[in-house]
Amino acid sequence: MKTFCCERCQTRVFFENTSCDVCKARLGFIPAELTLGSFDEDESGDWLRVTGTAAFRRCANHVAPVHCNWMVGAGEAEPLCLSCRTTKVRPQLAKAENHGYWRSIEAAKRQLAYSLASWRLPFPSKAEDARHGVAFALMEQTDPEKKVLTGHDNGLITLNIAEADDAQRERVRAQMREPYRTLLGHLRHEIGHYYWDRLIRDTPNIGKFREMFGDERADYGKALKQHYSAPKADWQTSFVSAYASSHPWEDWAECWAHYMHLQDGLETATSWGLQLDHAVPGGTTVRAEVIAADATDVQAKVIRHWLPVSQFINAMSRSLGGRDSYPFTMPDAVLDKLAFIHDVIGAGVRGDNPMNFTPRPAPQAAIATQTIESTAA
Repeated sequence: MKTFCCERCQTRVFFENTSCDVCKARLGFIPAELTLGSFDEDESGDWLRVTGTAAFRRCANHVAPVHCNWMVGAGEAEPLCLSCRTTKVRPQLAKAENHGYWRSIEAAKRQLAYSLASWRLPFPSKAEDARHGVAFALMEQTDPEKKVLTGHDNGLITLNIAEADDAQRERVRAQMREPYRTLLGHLRHEIGHYYWDRLIRDTPNIGKFREMFGDERADYGKALKQHYSAPKADWQTSFVSAYASSHPWEDWAECWAHYMHLQDGLETATSWGLQLDHAVPGGTTVRAEVIAADATDVQAKVIRHWLPVSQFINAMSRSLGGRDSYPFTMPDAVLDKLAFIHDVIGAGVRGDNPMNFTPRPAPQAAIATQTIESTAA
């Protein structure tokens, strides 16, 4: 995540902020610019940017409980922002706690959408691309006999809203003996499945994928059953997590999530000017650096830049009484998989390899996205 400053008074502000504490300017994130704009509100309720550039209006979800701070172009017919319009099913709001869960999930999804936009990866809603778009169903489990499982199916990402409950998520993490479980991590993993369909399925990348991750045509249900009954004992030699060893699709999604982790972490560290003078005793100074889209030595850059930063973050977390924020190791096989994901994203964005998206028609009035409330599961 980049650092941001108020466009009026240059005070540091943050991605989630809706107003500047110093000059009281209204703040709104502008996806096309990947920046927080500063605005004044006139008597008619219009938002006027202090820089005098194009007019914007707030996402329709700026109100409670979501409090979205993203902006929409004043001329757009779509009332929701780039991120909010991907929500197809929202939690039932009759329960007070669901308000907070929805707000937390949308906040995490905006961070996800920021990263995808910064890489210039298409992130269309189902309303924009019915065949190849993405939609989120935020579901509550109300019947113990009917489980709501977080997962991906042909562009539809279902998320059990209990994952937004910190205490519940921690209980599940402990029960599953997972070293790491976060709301944003879930979204990064599931969006990895979505981009497998967009970047790997039926493309020239499929052969290389099978060489590195294995043949995804292996029975998925059988593979998961085998994993939960008897996980691979030596998974640490080739996988970033035990779950990644269950099936090639899960290996890809876990590596995709970790690629997003490290790139977002490096962007934050770089934006703050993080420099580690003692990353390696007696070694040279390490300065945080994002892995550029055209980098050809990804494995070396992960070792040179991300590993020292992650070690520093873990040391800080321990000193503050917390667990390691990044409790993972990366064998050579995982470094190679991360490099492959980096190359696939770059080739797709540059147009060197095809991506599975429906070509956009000529500009026309957008169809307003319909968001429905989830029913009892």
